Amino acid sequence: MAVASITDTTQYLTFKLAEEVFALDIVKVREVLEFSSVTKIPRTPVFMRGVINLRGSVVPVVDLRLKFGMSQTEKNINTCVIIVEISLGSEKTILGALADSVQEVIELEPERIEPPPNIGMHMNTEFIKGMGKRDDVFIIILDIDRIFTLEELADFHKTGQQFN
Repeated sequence: MAVASITDTTQYLTFKLAEEVFALDIVKVREVLEFSSVTKIPRTPVFMRGVINLRGSVVPVVDLRLKFGMSQTEKNINTCVIIVEISLGSEKTILGALADSVQEVIELEPERIEPPPNIGMHMNTEFIKGMGKRDDVFIIILDIDRIFTLEELADFHKTGQQFN
């Protein structure tokens, strides 16, 4: 049974966190950068690794592994920052998401995407758009607008504005 809200073949940027493959709708992705360093901001959530200077703009960088309850992303040759645009109410904000490695841009037809698993009421899966399948590998398709709470998004927005 395909996900009802996904009706067209869509392109996704796939990336890895630990051994799992995740994907973001390519429409939300601005660019992919090599991970060099971040400036840590005091008193921010543990998953917020800091900020980077992106062509004169301050962009918050989050560690998706930490947000998802995994171990912190360790910097290596493949570590990168995926620059995404997320919705904050009627406004848009730019955010960097750490990934262990970027894989490729793929197309997935709606019939190859299943709804997120119903794990029960103890686990929030509303940030998962669906589960894609490609060559016997499951791809967790994320809804980047739903990974963070409104409060967290407002904090990111404020952090970027403080330093611009």
